[in-house]
Amino acid sequence: MSDSLPPQASGPDPADLPPPETGSGPAGAAPSEGGEAELLSNLRHSLRTPLNQIIGYCELMLEELENFDDPELLADLRKIHTAGGQLLSLINEALAPWRLESDVIDLDYVRMEMRTPLNLIIGYSELCQELAEDNKLERVLADLQKVTGAAKNLLALLDSVSFPSQLDVRKIRSESATAIPLLRAPASPADTAALRRGTILIVDDNEMNRDMLCRRLERQGHTVMEAENGLQALQVLRQRKFDLILLDVVMPELGGLETLQQIIADPALRHIPVIMLSALDEMENVIRCVEIGADDYVTKPFNPVLLNARIAASLEKKRLRDQERNYFELIETERQKAETLLRNILPESIAQRLKQGESSIADQYPATTVLVADVTGFSAASTQMTPSETVELLNDIVSQFDWLAELHGLEKIKTIVDKYLAVAGAPVAQINHATAAADMALEMQKVIKRIASLSRLDFSLRIGLCSGPVIGGVIGRRKFIYDIWGDTVRIASALEAQCPPGSIRVAEAAADLLKEKYQLTPAEPLSIKRCGDIKTFFLQGRLSGRAATSAPIRPASGM
Repeated sequence: MSDSLPPQASGPDPADLPPPETGSGPAGAAPSEGGEAELLSNLRHSLRTPLNQIIGYCELMLEELENFDDPELLADLRKIHTAGGQLLSLINEALAPWRLESDVIDLDYVRMEMRTPLNLIIGYSELCQELAEDNKLERVLADLQKVTGAAKNLLALLDSVSFPSQLDVRKIRSESATAIPLLRAPASPADTAALRRGTILIVDDNEMNRDMLCRRLERQGHTVMEAENGLQALQVLRQRKFDLILLDVVMPELGGLETLQQIIADPALRHIPVIMLSALDEMENVIRCVEIGADDYVTKPFNPVLLNARIAASLEKKRLRDQERNYFELIETERQKAETLLRNILPESIAQRLKQGESSIADQYPATTVLVADVTGFSAASTQMTPSETVELLNDIVSQFDWLAELHGLEKIKTIVDKYLAVAGAPVAQINHATAAADMALEMQKVIKRIASLSRLDFSLRIGLCSGPVIGGVIGRRKFIYDIWGDTVRIASALEAQCPPGSIRVAEAAADLLKEKYQLTPAEPLSIKRCGDIKTFFLQGRLSGRAATSAPIRPASGM
């Protein structure tokens, strides 16, 4: 039989206690303001931690041995559990915050009162270990050794020279002495019924505290992981998903408050509920945790029923948060789909104006170049193809034209059968609208020749270009369409209709803008209704002979 504490297990370390202060004393020896309050808080924490382990392991063992036929073992365990409860009551009474109203807290009295129950715990625990060995109850034996170790550590703390004999509290008398209230009403039956299984991360530097919580939560069906400190917890939290974090306040390296701050500051983690766990019970700690963003605060030792209720409430909160996040993500996805669809139907600047509430859009653009193209012979060629092949080929042609329009800064207006209408300079003004349209037209001819050659079909492209003003606007009530009107459009369409296949016919207005950089050959005049006779030219290419890929140049204001 061994009565030593396992190497990993640890009770309160006397070295962790702050040095005792016994009064205001002379100058230079007086404690800092609030130092006694901190000392009192640390004392409660240090004394409660091993008692939490003693009571918690006893409860686990009693639950495990509920149907075990050994009245002596069960009776001794209940004595240990009762003694632990008595000690806890003693500490709660002797070190209660309202004790700050007195001048001095007599810690020697606490030390003397605790020795007898602690010795009883150690004695009964050793007796129980012998019974557990006889009955080959290895797990119970291990738990009993932890109980013995915790009791001996607590006894060592009381006997250590660092344990103060009394505490002068006159300086902190004005501080709040209110006992910790619950952060919410006790769990209702509905809350209890809402208990759900979840993935829980326990962050506590004390191995036995983690062990007890893990076993209790795993019994309830939760998936549990552990972290020894805040740094390890943050690392684990970024590697997998959790539904709840049980976070100890006092830890080495990175404390609970600092860990909570980093969790709340991280957009990927802040939605996970956090329950703070501590033997510290000052109201200021509760307030501080809630201000940072904790969802709840539970003091040690835990009331199992209350802890379960709060875990259930937090898991339900996480479920609702996840549901809310899913709704928002769904709404955002649908919004992005709608915006993409709107941008595909309308020019982006027009779509933005409609979204901002404009219901009637009609603008005049003084300087534009309209491009009208028609795939001649496509209808005849399509008789050699299936409907799906026809649509696929036409889609390939139009898609490549769309890509060229985007490349040169033209706005595609619409396609009608195998006609393609685009404009440069509307709805966004563009200084080089004529050269941009000319370059696109030349590239379109190359594209259609390549596609016709690859498909071994006989079709070609004819294009009309005209520069001048247009009117642009949105028409339709349920199905919007952005369109352009005016003589410039009518002339470009007439040029296309009177253009030989494989050629680009340009009106004089466009030719004047292109003549210095492009090769133009005169064509016969064209008579257009209401516009009279206009000079026309064929666009052969750039004077330099190289393909133009000029990026669109847009002025600050319309031309």
